Amino acid sequence: MTVLFEKAISFFARYKLYHLGFWFLYHYFWWALTSGALEAVNNIFFSNYSIKFVFYVVMQALGVYFNLYYLIPKFLQKGKHLIYIPALLATILVTSFGIIGGYYVNAFIVGIPFQELFYVAPTEFFQLFKANALPSTLASMTLAMSIKLTKNWIASEKKRNAAEKENLTTELKFLRSQYNPHFLFNTINSIFVLIHKNQDMASESLAKFSELLRYQLYQCNAPEIDLEQELNYLKNYIELETLRQDLSNLDLQVALDSSNTNGLQIAPFLLMPFIENAFKHVSHHIDSRNWITIDLNVHHNGLQLEVSNSKPELTITNTEESSGIGLTNVKRRLALLYPNSHKLEVLKSSKEYVVFLDITLKTQVAKNSKTA
Repeated sequence: MTVLFEKAISFFARYKLYHLGFWFLYHYFWWALTSGALEAVNNIFFSNYSIKFVFYVVMQALGVYFNLYYLIPKFLQKGKHLIYIPALLATILVTSFGIIGGYYVNAFIVGIPFQELFYVAPTEFFQLFKANALPSTLASMTLAMSIKLTKNWIASEKKRNAAEKENLTTELKFLRSQYNPHFLFNTINSIFVLIHKNQDMASESLAKFSELLRYQLYQCNAPEIDLEQELNYLKNYIELETLRQDLSNLDLQVALDSSNTNGLQIAPFLLMPFIENAFKHVSHHIDSRNWITIDLNVHHNGLQLEVSNSKPELTITNTEESSGIGLTNVKRRLALLYPNSHKLEVLKSSKEYVVFLDITLKTQVAKNSKTA
């Protein structure tokens, strides 16, 4: 039974047979309105006025479809208003006069005098035109155009939203594709430098790097991943950096609180550029303190990250400009993925560089309930 019903719906939709229902309901209510009786259906099918009703339906359907599928695409949508308006008026007039012709055909076929049937003299065709045919035609044209233009607007909005979504997805993929080689190049360069200093440390760094690369290639292809995974990735990266840094002249303070991450999701590689920039641009003073502080806290569904580092006393360009594409991209990703749920502050001075990030994350449960 369900299959037959679905086939019937598909058949009606394919051949647009629901238009018949539209025209019947329109003329039924129009006739009920003008006659003042809801039982107008009896007058439509079981009276001497059936032929006139058929003329109303056929003529107005022809006029409406001529307007919708010829005049509007050919003239109105191309901005040719000076042609479209007179053509529309001519269509309305021809349709209305065609309807009036149905009155005379109706009287002739049923064999009843015109005046007795319609309570107006046969010569008073303008009265029928003004009181019946023209108002009904104008109403049907207006209603059909409203429905058609509304459907076109909805379809255009769907296409625009789909295009925006596609553009957003494409842009995010592009930003990630920029960041991944950026990280790969910096890390390989660090290990290359370390090979000449300490081969054992370089070997350990290479093993740690393989773990990071495996995560990057196979474990974070989804738009959002578990926050715990991302924090483990950050920890591995920090451990990799400590292998190549001279910790005797660097005060490194790291506090990554992962105790409240259950169910929280985050876009992959979102936090990494802030930490990477701290290691990349930390000062290397001989006679003064060099430091990096990384503090991350999670409370409910809010994540707060503060990363700060000492800067060299003299720099040719500011830290943000010399940091490459990493920080620029993460700002853009934050704007795209968390437009109203993040706050990013970057503070710079002659001696330090500080980043504050406050972001509201989604949980896996919330995401599933939203998509359900």
